[in-house]
Amino acid sequence: MQKINQEKVLIAKSIEDFELLARRADDSMGLLELIVESEDEGMFQELKGETTSMMAVIHDLEVKSLLSGRMDPSSAYLSINAGAGGTEAQDWAEILLRMYTRYAERHGYRSEVLSVNYGEEAGIKSVTLNIQGPYAYGYLKAESGVHRLVRISPFDSNARRHTSFASVTCWPEVDDDIEVVIREEDLKLDTYRASGAGGQHVNKTDSAVRITHIPTGIVIACQTQRSQHANRDYAMKMLKAALYEIEAKKLLKEKDEIDAQKKANEWGSQIRSYVLHPYQLCKDHRLNWESGQPSLILDGDLDGVIEAYLRAQVKL
Repeated sequence: MQKINQEKVLIAKSIEDFELLARRADDSMGLLELIVESEDEGMFQELKGETTSMMAVIHDLEVKSLLSGRMDPSSAYLSINAGAGGTEAQDWAEILLRMYTRYAERHGYRSEVLSVNYGEEAGIKSVTLNIQGPYAYGYLKAESGVHRLVRISPFDSNARRHTSFASVTCWPEVDDDIEVVIREEDLKLDTYRASGAGGQHVNKTDSAVRITHIPTGIVIACQTQRSQHANRDYAMKMLKAALYEIEAKKLLKEKDEIDAQKKANEWGSQIRSYVLHPYQLCKDHRLNWESGQPSLILDGDLDGVIEAYLRAQVKL
């Protein structure tokens, strides 16, 4: 019932958006007739602004129409793991965390860090985010893969250029209507004390939970809830979503619909490079897409590359 209600809300919102756009178009046609009769410059500028605004709405509706997957309307889980390279890679993973947090803010999504493993000197070794909002998974699924950063290292006293890698995995949040069978004997449960970057944030009880799904090797951790029981429930929900995503990809693989994504998900085969030195460039290697302003991308402006990815998937 919850899934049906969510679908109802999304469909009603889409119908409302189209009806509002149609009314605005009718009003603009009426304004155009007045402009032709009066040749009023002020009304012409008003119509020009309204036309620009409507074109932006049309563009957003067009991009949303590309999201036809069953789980595309869902919220998303996003995990980031630093690659080899110690502090450099861990700092890069933290930059990616900020990028996705800023992306969520730009789109009115709510983001919550569910678990984080901090680096010894700086950055993070791994982090898992829950990004809540309509179509969060539909958009962010474009980010799964290895991300490469080239820059002058802030941790190198000789100011040498370094290349860092971090992997990103995105999977949809599934609701209780979707049945995923998880056997207790396939689970390994560990508890530990949750802690922050500083000693004053150390939790005095073993409230954090880590669940390992033995058959697949999937490890899910949660440390942000108030109790061990709540953390376990949240971790089980994430595990259920991860297993659902695996099964969904198996079905797609059987139909040969994820060949392009398969290579991008292998470690060492980056989907995107962010070059900050000796020149400025962000390039998605799966697509014919580049930007000469990687700083904007790293500040969460991902709409251009995500749209390019969705259009490419439709063509495939």
